[in-house]
Amino acid sequence: MRLLQYATTTDQGPRRHLGALVEGTVDDGTIIDLSAAGRAALAHEGLSAAGIRDLWPHLAPVTMLAFVQGGRRTRDAADRALEWIAESGADRDGFGQAIRHDTAGITVLPSITDPPMLRDFMAFEKHLKNVFPRLGREIPDEWYRRPVYYKGNTASIGAHGQDVAFPVYADQLDLEFEFAAILGRDGTDIAESDALDHIFGYTVYDDFSARAVQALEMTVGLGPAKGKDFHGAHVLGPVVVTADEISDPYALSMTGIVDGETWTVGSSADMHWRFEQMINYASTDEPLRAGEVFGSGTVGDGSGAEQDRWLDPGALVELTVEGIGTLRNRVVARADAPHREDYL
Repeated sequence: MRLLQYATTTDQGPRRHLGALVEGTVDDGTIIDLSAAGRAALAHEGLSAAGIRDLWPHLAPVTMLAFVQGGRRTRDAADRALEWIAESGADRDGFGQAIRHDTAGITVLPSITDPPMLRDFMAFEKHLKNVFPRLGREIPDEWYRRPVYYKGNTASIGAHGQDVAFPVYADQLDLEFEFAAILGRDGTDIAESDALDHIFGYTVYDDFSARAVQALEMTVGLGPAKGKDFHGAHVLGPVVVTADEISDPYALSMTGIVDGETWTVGSSADMHWRFEQMINYASTDEPLRAGEVFGSGTVGDGSGAEQDRWLDPGALVELTVEGIGTLRNRVVARADAPHREDYL
């Protein structure tokens, strides 16, 4: 299943939806609104309008996080609703709401909003081999011993198609091309052999970075902060592909294009650390929660810092992970605030 959060415009203002992309892409395709589809299926089974209003919100929530947290119950309800819609061809539910939406008429929202945690790892050795010599350093031995990560601001998650504005303290921006796993189950002390069963699905991740302030912050010995957590900088999208649709998450091509020029050609096969090891490490004596996001870290050549290239205002970034789709964002200048030199 290819899931996405999106909004439509109504007389009462924007309406939020959770849908399944059943044809095409998020740029040119068809979405089934899971709530509307489920209501229509229940009406067909003979439930009253009052019964549907009481029951369905618990079976088909309109946010990705609630859907993930609903586990097998919400997935089974969505599968049954989609099956019935495919058989019946119904266009509206019993409350007058459209079941199908053309992607041309929607606003794509982040793949998941307000996840319990965003952990971003460093899984690709080539990225480190490209970056550390430019810093005059060797790759730390500790990187080969444990899958380290930093924690990002979950309120700073952006969406496919959204403009990403330069923060007021940045003269240049960089991309970091990753893909991400979303946990589907709670757990503590999760064995590596069981860890893949805890993954709900996968999405593309662009971890935009303000490199100058990031470099200054990290001289103190802690992870990045303002260099990573500005508004909309953690972009997740365009869809979440459920784990059952990805036969091998470590055999996916990864292609990054900026303004029509190929910057990155890589593969998830190059991951030194895998999601099972990340989950095992993070869960040791620590509870993990359904909906957490685990970033892979940057694929080799997946950032400008590795290539002495930077994103100028107006740059269009397109990141494609095989089997998931293309995440597209434009970086833009922020014109409504003065530059903050005191950050540098």
